[in-house]
Parts: sequence; C-alpha cells; structure tokens
Amino acid sequence: MNQNHLETLTYHAMLVVWGQFAQSIGLIDNIESIPLHQKTVTHSPQGKILEFLVAILAGLEHLQDLSRSAHPIDQDQAVAKAWQQSGWADYSGVSRTLSGLSQAEAEQIADVLEQITRPILAEEVMRTLQSARRLTYDGDLTDRPVSNTSTTYPGVAYGHMGDGLQLGYQAAMVSLHSSTYGRLWLSVTPHPGDTVSCTQAEALIRAAEANTGLRPWRRTDLLRERIRALERECQTYQEKAQQSQQALEDDRCHLTEIRQRYAEQRVLVLQLEALYQERKHPERPYSALAKAHHRLSMLERRQKRLEQRIPALEKQLPHRQHQVLCHRAEVHRLAARLEQFEEENRTNPCPIQAAFRLDAGFGTRENVALAIEMGYEIYTKPYSDWLTPRLKKRVIPQTIWTRVGGNAEMIAWQAERFSDFPYPIDVALERF
Repeated sequence: MNQNHLETLTYHAMLVVWGQFAQSIGLIDNIESIPLHQKTVTHSPQGKILEFLVAILAGLEHLQDLSRSAHPIDQDQAVAKAWQQSGWADYSGVSRTLSGLSQAEAEQIADVLEQITRPILAEEVMRTLQSARRLTYDGDLTDRPVSNTSTTYPGVAYGHMGDGLQLGYQAAMVSLHSSTYGRLWLSVTPHPGDTVSCTQAEALIRAAEANTGLRPWRRTDLLRERIRALERECQTYQEKAQQSQQALEDDRCHLTEIRQRYAEQRVLVLQLEALYQERKHPERPYSALAKAHHRLSMLERRQKRLEQRIPALEKQLPHRQHQVLCHRAEVHRLAARLEQFEEENRTNPCPIQAAFRLDAGFGTRENVALAIEMGYEIYTKPYSDWLTPRLKKRVIPQTIWTRVGGNAEMIAWQAERFSDFPYPIDVALERF
C-alpha cells in the first residue's frame, strides 16, 4: 500500500463529498474572501470557519470532538483536501476564532451562506410547485438546553425542555417539504427558553415567506367580513353599555327621590301616631295612619330594591364598557392587518397555494384564524380545550368511526362553524 493511498483513507467519506460540493457551488471561495480582523499563524481564521461548518455537517455535539473523538476530523487529510485546506486546526483554535468574531463579521458569514443557498432553495421551490402545485411548510419550537450553571450564553432562560425545566433556548424552526430532500430547512431563530409556541405562529409563517420569497393571496374578503361582524358586535355592546349607563343614572335619581319621600313619609307617620295616641284613636285598616304606614312600607321596599339594583348596575357597566373597548381595539387591530394584507396583495404578482403544519402548541383560535387570513391551508391540533370537548359531545353510540391506524379511529366534520371562531373549518376527532 503506497503513501498516496494511505492519505486518501477516511472515516468521513460524506464530508469529502460535501467538500467537493462546497467547491462546486463556490462556498469555500466565498468564505475565504471574507475579510476577518484575526491574523493567520498556522491556519487562517477563514479556514477555521470552514472547519466549524464541517463540524456542523458531521453532527458533532461538542466542538472538542473535532480533535478528541475516536476518529478526529482535524487529523483527516482527505477531508481537509476536499475542503481545499492544507490541514485543520485544533478545536481550541476554532473556538478562539469563533469567540473573536465581531457581530459584523458573523453577519458577513451568514450573508455568504444565504447567497450560496438561495439558488438551491429557489430551484427546489420551483420543482416542488411544478410537481405538487403548492408548498407545504412545517414549523415548530425545539428546545436547545445548555448547562444550568452556564453564564456565557446570551438571552437564555429557564423553560420546559424534554421532561423537565432547564436553562436554554427555544429554536423556532421552519422547513419546506421537498420532493428531492424530504425536508429542506429554511430558518432557525433562537428564543429564550421560556418562549411558548402560541406566540410564534405568525413569526414562523413570515420566516417561511421571507426565505422562499413567495406567499399565498391574502384572504382580505374573509378578514373584511370578520371586521364587519366585530363592528356589529361592538355596536350591540355599545348600546347595552348605554342602556346600563342610563338605567344606573335613572336608578340613582330615583333612589334620591325615594329617600326624600321616605323621610317625609316617616315624619308624617310619626305625627299621625302622636295624634292618634293623643286622641286615643285605634289604627283601623283604612284609617289615615294605616294608609301612611302602608305608604311608608312601600317606599321602604322600593328603596331596598334600588339599593340592591344599583351595585349590580355599577358592576355591570364597567364590564360592558370594557367589552366595547376590547371590540374597538380588536377592530382597530384587524383594520391595520387588512391594510397590510391589501398592500401585500398589491405587491404579490405570483401568489401560490401553500399549507402550514403546526402542532397543538400553536393551535389557538387567533393563530388558526390568522393563518387562514394569510391564505394558508392550516393543519394543527386545537390549543388547550377550546374545541375538543365540544366535538366529544357530538359523538353518540350510533356514530360511525373510520379506522386510520392499527389502534386509531377518526370521525370528521366539514365546514363546521363555532360561535367563538370567525370561519368554517374542517375538524376531526380521533380515538385510540
């Protein structure tokens, strides 16, 4: 076995292939052309950036595995040659280079990677549209824990990760269903570990659109009708609030009047009682004193009723006023969305059909409605229990279930409407 043959032996054959692919798409030349302020001793800082990319492609969990794994990549000359490097640096050198990068330099590297991948992504998007007639996206938050004792990671927070609470990030990830690659990753955005899924649905959709440069036609017709319905509800709540306000004012005025009349009537009763006692007249059922007592009792009952009703109206009025304010704010928010969507439609010469798949953490009523308004066919599970209990109540002993798996059955309803959701939706219930 000659020396040349020994130099071609490698435990990382795919990294050699990827290196040759990186050469063909110009990735290596573009990375090496980035001006970095760090100096070259044995290995250039650009070469160490490439080594870091190789570590990512190799799926290394820790940077030190570049040098300390069973088959260290930094000792693999075949991989170095494929990536047009004379050799690789120790992992500690790679770490120092990464730590020494400025924000501007890091952004230049990200820009190069984006420019390199953009034509590949565009080609795959066009191929998918030609074959499937639409794009299908998947979005999710994936936990990325770090050591609970770490103090060097910026923007981390404690959150639910795996089976417990841990320090780390939530990575907002969007992928495109690809006929060539199966799944083609579009974007990854780190968030603090306490970020919850339901706050990130729109951001995931926007990230998908930003990376493909394509979006569906916004459903401004649906949104406009939703706003009109909210305006009608707002008008109804406003009328009820005005009725409560008027009733409260009337009752307060009436109570003041009743109290005045009650005081006057009580004086009259006391005077009559004194007169009857002085004349030693008995109080007969239809005597002036009996009538005065009856009138006083009637005023007392009216006063008690008003004193009970006024606090209820005082409690009811702010609630109805709050409903009016909430509806007005919602109308204002949706009107701004409508204006934005109309502008997006005006600047969308080539709308596409697209579907977005999200798990239950994203499936709030507002997120589902937003995705529909943005033009997507949305696949998700309902967040919390806003829908499932109602579907369970529809099931009767005579219900016919369809088997969809070894131990799973499903029943579905089309174009169902719900009082707390603005649009008809297809829903299904599954049991095991």
